[in-house]
Amino acid sequence: MTNTHSIKTTLLLAATQLKAQRIDAESAKLEAQLLLQHALNVNRAWLIAHADDELNGFEMANFNALINRRISGEPIAYILGYREFYDLKLKITPDTLIPRPDTETLVEAALAKITQSDNNYSPSFPRKRESMLNLNQKMDSRFRGNDEVSILDLGTGTGAIALAIAKNRPNAVVTAVDFSEAALTIARQNAHDLTVLNCQFLQSDWFSALNDQIFDVIVSNPPYIEAGDAHLKQGDLRFEPLNALASGADGLNDIRSIINQAKNHLKSNGWLMLEHGYNQAEAVADLLKQAGFSEIETQKDLGSNDRVTFGKVSISSF
Repeated sequence: MTNTHSIKTTLLLAATQLKAQRIDAESAKLEAQLLLQHALNVNRAWLIAHADDELNGFEMANFNALINRRISGEPIAYILGYREFYDLKLKITPDTLIPRPDTETLVEAALAKITQSDNNYSPSFPRKRESMLNLNQKMDSRFRGNDEVSILDLGTGTGAIALAIAKNRPNAVVTAVDFSEAALTIARQNAHDLTVLNCQFLQSDWFSALNDQIFDVIVSNPPYIEAGDAHLKQGDLRFEPLNALASGADGLNDIRSIINQAKNHLKSNGWLMLEHGYNQAEAVADLLKQAGFSEIETQKDLGSNDRVTFGKVSISSF
């Protein structure tokens, strides 16, 4: 695409290039639009209204540079510098993982534990499924109403989980930790941009900087990919921070560490909620059981894969 073309033609040519990289047709079309919007600093409605406008040489060069980055395999989220997650627009960089729809399952599970009313309906819980309604019915009575609830998000990255919870539950006080100061810088920026005031950020290697703090709910999307997994060298994963993806030979090293330490940072009847790989639910449930957790359940993501497993702790369990 060295010559200038109309917006309509430019998008068609770009989508064809992206499809040649084994990107499906619909995704290729959408990505081409998003990248051109980014290059021109306009929205989708503007592109449609100006479909027959000609792009100048500078605009074409800028757009071509973005397309070439995508063709090289760079995740579109890193190119755009943001990602939508649970109705939040989050700034991201290569210092952070790219928030994924699967992780919204963890947010939903946590929100079900800290809903703000005694009824089963929450307007901020648009994708609540029957299984999540069941969770709500089992929620501890002291989590109901407008009482302040303390939440810990381990390995916050962009702040996606912590900010989604804090934004939807003003009665929650959320502490979000990460080992990476670079990631925490992004998370704090996202909190500022989204005007989320009930979330604080702390540099910590899991629980190391938390001293004797205890919480009602602990959530985490820790690294859980097997260190030798071939997928780490494919697709978007090639560009994401490895230490936020892989965790030992079976992918469970960090999950083991979190489960073993969580009992020291949970209030009686508090919950530990963990995202994991599609084939790790049984192993995670066993680890929770061995650590003395009860009422262990697994929640499926929107693709019907086991994605989040959680358990309840009581003082008498230890």
